[in-house]
Amino acid sequence: MASMFLSNEELGKKDDDRKPTKIPPIRAPWGPPQRKTLKRVAVALALGMFVYLFVVNLPGDVPIRDRRHPIYRPEHAGGKLAPPGPMPKLEPDRTSQKPVPPRPPSRPAEEPAAPATSSYDGPLVFPKLRATLQAIGDTMGTYPSNKNVLFAAATLKSAAALLPVACRMGAERRSYVHFALMGGSDIDLAELRAVNGLDDSCLVIFHDARPDFAAISTPLRLRSSVDRALYHIHNFMHPQATLVDASGLEEDYFIPGIRKQAQVSGIPVIELPEDAHSRLGWITKLDSSSLAAWDKISIDILIHALPGASGGLMQLLKALSAADFSAGSVPHLTIELPHDVDRATAEFLKTFQWPPRRYHNPSNSRHLTLRHRISRGRATEDESSVRFLESFWPTNPSYSHVLVLSPQAQLSHLFFHYLKYAALEYLYSSSARLQEWDSRLLGISLDLPSTLLDAATPFKAPSSEELAESSAANTDATTPFLWQAPNSNAALFTGQKWVELHALVSRLLEFEHRTKPLSTFFTEKLVSKRYPSWLEHALKLCRARGYWTLYPSEAIARNLATVHNELFRPPEEYEGELELDAPEGRREPALSPGAFLDSLPGGGTLPPFNRMPLLLWDGRSSDLHDLDNVAAGYASAFRSAVGGCEALRPEDLVPKTTMADLFCLKDEL
Repeated sequence: MASMFLSNEELGKKDDDRKPTKIPPIRAPWGPPQRKTLKRVAVALALGMFVYLFVVNLPGDVPIRDRRHPIYRPEHAGGKLAPPGPMPKLEPDRTSQKPVPPRPPSRPAEEPAAPATSSYDGPLVFPKLRATLQAIGDTMGTYPSNKNVLFAAATLKSAAALLPVACRMGAERRSYVHFALMGGSDIDLAELRAVNGLDDSCLVIFHDARPDFAAISTPLRLRSSVDRALYHIHNFMHPQATLVDASGLEEDYFIPGIRKQAQVSGIPVIELPEDAHSRLGWITKLDSSSLAAWDKISIDILIHALPGASGGLMQLLKALSAADFSAGSVPHLTIELPHDVDRATAEFLKTFQWPPRRYHNPSNSRHLTLRHRISRGRATEDESSVRFLESFWPTNPSYSHVLVLSPQAQLSHLFFHYLKYAALEYLYSSSARLQEWDSRLLGISLDLPSTLLDAATPFKAPSSEELAESSAANTDATTPFLWQAPNSNAALFTGQKWVELHALVSRLLEFEHRTKPLSTFFTEKLVSKRYPSWLEHALKLCRARGYWTLYPSEAIARNLATVHNELFRPPEEYEGELELDAPEGRREPALSPGAFLDSLPGGGTLPPFNRMPLLLWDGRSSDLHDLDNVAAGYASAFRSAVGGCEALRPEDLVPKTTMADLFCLKDEL
């Protein structure tokens, strides 16, 4: 019919303007069949016959080697496999479905079947991790700062060592405690809890961070699974610290994998030693904020040796070598030697090794610094103070601290545990940061003085009324307390306050050199000459700023440190001005072999500052309001003695780290 219109030119034009349709033309039923369709059918039949003959004639005595890696996909999950990316996607958790183990390749009957262990190396999938991570939204895990703490293990033995510690930490209710099981074990988490005797009273959130086919995975796959699992855990949880067992029970790949991912994500790794449940029981008392600073803080040890005091120095160094430093890295030790070093000390230092031999030190690095003074003459007060303060400088004042030890001090083997416990609690806990405890804390003392700073007036430690009432039969009802008086026998000084003390002495010496004569305000000496001259400057700092030092109770002090007064030697700057005999009645208590945690009230919990007695530098009882008023009065008198503050603006007199406000100077920083 269409050909009838081709003779008409206009109608033909209209036909050309029509758009081609996508619908194929309908062939009349009486039309002949198309040849192409017949050819396609013939080719398909021939190809099918060829495939059939090929399969039928395959030899049956040769096993087919299956080189494909089985990939588990749940039956309900449709679609294609996700393309490989930098991190595997978490599969949805379906408790009703379990992956079917891959069948081993077929082998001849006479050949023994090969074991299916340590052979699977497929893509990483964590079928049970996503559900538990999504369920912890209330812990604020998506925020970098939260209250989450993670315990992780790859072996059942390590899990058994960590779970008691995790449960004790969970019972304190200061953090959200999580436990992640990794590695290649096939035990169910419910069975793991039952084997370790855990019930609902253990406030720990469990996570199954094992990959699919963990029991038959290769070591390389298990190692990669640790890294990937921590990646997902960090995204959902942001743990403030990760605690692992470092007693030698873990898989070889586990702790290196933890360290690797921790460096990327910035998660501190706390490696617990053997028997951590009893040795580091105090770690369960810390909150997540304190644990986040675990590997950030560093503690140096500074000893100022005196002429003729070889006996005390050698005893102190032996005590340091026997101390337990499992709570952190071994501190750097600096010994300031006088010009005249006796033979006994010189011979002892030749064989003295630091760190001690029992600590792992593959690089054989030495953390010991010896300083030998050149000048033969007796040092003055100013020279001695300068030399002492120049012996240490904090790399990071917020985290770098120094332990000052007198050669006559004797330390318990657990002293370092108490120092780190107290420093983490009073400097970095959530309560400390919220109430700015670090702004007041000059240091932490290990011993309990028996006299005031004049070395003549007896001092009795204050007692807690609550403790005295609850232990009426116990005469030792003392408590940790805060005292404005610093200590030079055995005390940790915070890095921030060391910087301020350094600035105070620097400006004070400069002021004294250009001012003659000096006011009696600066020449008055309140600290006995039995103590080093720098302690007088530390007292000035405490009085001007209202700083205090944390002192232990009598029970705690007996487990930390004591001072051998029979080994007393006067400071070098006061040599020849004092008698060597100790004052009558001064008997320092002997060290107790017990653990310091047992001597703490409240089951080993450190009391907050607002529950401790507060004393002024002269031993008088005080409160925070009174302390602030006394400090403001002393700072005003200090500025009046310096002179020139009248020309400054009020904002110039705001306390500064550089001490410029005390010396009536505009801060140049």
